[in-house]
Formats: sequence, C-alpha cells, structure tokens
Amino acid sequence: MVNLELLVIELIVKIIILAPALWLAGKALDGENAKFLDAVWIIVLGTLIGAIFSYFEIVGIIALIIQLVIWLALVKHFFDTGWLKAFVISVLAVIILIVIAFILGLVGLGLGLLLL
Repeated sequence: MVNLELLVIELIVKIIILAPALWLAGKALDGENAKFLDAVWIIVLGTLIGAIFSYFEIVGIIALIIQLVIWLALVKHFFDTGWLKAFVISVLAVIILIVIAFILGLVGLGLGLLLL
C-alpha cells in the first residue's frame, strides 16, 4: 500500500536532490533542450510510476528493467534526445550526485573537525 504522505515527501526530496543533477547532466550534454522544469517532470512522473509499480507489488528484475526503460523514455521525451544520449545523461546525473555527496561529506567532516 502506498502512503500518500510518504509519497509527497519522497517527491519533494527527489525534486530537491535529483532534479538539479539531472538538469545539469542534460545541460552538459544537450544544452538547448534540457530545461529545469523538464527535469522536475521527469522526477515527478518517474516517481509516480514507481509508486504504481509498488502499489501493485510488481517487483523483481523484470520490474526493475521496465522502470529503467520508463525513466530513460522520460529523459528521452522531455530532453528531446535519443536513447543513447538519454542513457548517458542518466549516467552523468548519477556521477554528479556522487560527486556532490562526496563534497558535502567532506564539508560535513571539515565542519565536524572544527567543532571538536
């Protein structure tokens, strides 16, 4: 069962964290077609589709592959690009998220050491 309050919180958190990374990746590879609002729509629709899969308890490797294809199709559609570029944009977005998390971790570690 999908809890509506948790879904709204998940959407807000994903929009704040994932949409900028997806938008930056789209801008880096396809600057003219990547708009921030499109990145937000990709995140919202992808999350809602994932919630539908969860609601109907569609799980397993097949469900994972279907959801990955849907996410790529959303990137392809909203950023008006091909399948390969949609895949590269998605991979670059993950790399951007990892780099940002690493930098934030270093900043947090530095702040923690200053407080000692």
